[in-house]
Amino acid sequence: MKAGAVLLAAGKSERMGENKMLLPLCGRTVLERSFLTLASCKGIERIVFVASQETRAACEALAAGSAIPCAVVMGGEERQDSVLNGLRVLGRAEIAVIHDGARCLATKELIEASIESAGRYGSGVAAVPATDTIKRAGEDRVVAETLDRRVLWQMQTPQTFRYADILEAYESAAMRGVCATDDAALLEAGGREVRLVLGSRDNLKITTPEDVELARALLAKREGGLPMRTGCGYDVHQLAAGRKLVLGGVEIPYEKGLLGHSDADVLTHAVMDALLGAAALGDIGQLFPDTDPAYEGANSLELLARVAALLKEKGFAVGNVDATVAAERPKLLPYEPAMRQNLARVLGILPERVSVKATTTEGLGIVGEGRGMAAQCVCTIF
Repeated sequence: MKAGAVLLAAGKSERMGENKMLLPLCGRTVLERSFLTLASCKGIERIVFVASQETRAACEALAAGSAIPCAVVMGGEERQDSVLNGLRVLGRAEIAVIHDGARCLATKELIEASIESAGRYGSGVAAVPATDTIKRAGEDRVVAETLDRRVLWQMQTPQTFRYADILEAYESAAMRGVCATDDAALLEAGGREVRLVLGSRDNLKITTPEDVELARALLAKREGGLPMRTGCGYDVHQLAAGRKLVLGGVEIPYEKGLLGHSDADVLTHAVMDALLGAAALGDIGQLFPDTDPAYEGANSLELLARVAALLKEKGFAVGNVDATVAAERPKLLPYEPAMRQNLARVLGILPERVSVKATTTEGLGIVGEGRGMAAQCVCTIF
């Protein structure tokens, strides 16, 4: 049975403030995880990405590196328009798998079960039985009736059908101006039977930040622990008169400042190198060379933001940061909370995940003699 998949990659989440398809989830983006699972399924011979402007480049990159044929089309105004765009270019498939890329925890077994059901009965739609009591309410939230939850099901994707049937249902709906909240409803409207396959509570749809945290926990359980990476960073700068002392983006009153091509924020530099090292993406000397005039006097927090964006692009999220500054003078303890806040804000994590400590070298070396400062950092990413 030849099957093709329409992978919806045009979804947004207003509550998350960014495109959920491109969110890093344990080393891979939400979109990539959905695609790789579909591509591994028996019977699927072609995948059509339905992209938005934001996800188009990511879809094209995945399609270019795929071992099975792929196409990328642009989505429409509504989900229904997007699915129809994908179906129209799916080709000669006998079975069409329609899957929301935001459901990146759908398993290969579930998708293949939906394909088998569609081949046998004409449809195979993932769903789970309702477990909560559900009431229908009218205006002012006044309960109109209590529904029998024993016959109620919550719909998921994949939703899989005979290709000719679902394409006809979508084309007919487009001509008649009929709108539906899922694919199966259009098949129902045409008088055809819809067969359910048992989905999973784990097959959640990434919509909120809480969903992302839950998905990470589920992946950790499924894969035997988060694919954690550890990085370490170290930096040292001389102290010189006439320079501002900036650590963790905080300007600290002192008679000297750190000498360097940028603002010489030794703490932030160590954090950047740790993050880059964890992701095997080089170091700050390669990304921001001191021979480039563009970085002369640069704000190191802005450079850290670029490092964070690079990690996100590669599918990583920051777990925690633990940094230590070695300085004989001045006392840094009063400034540590502000440093933590700055670093956490730029990295997009809670301050509770950032540790900044200060120590001395008991009068030894360049730090102990008051001629410089050093910083080291250990971080985790996943």
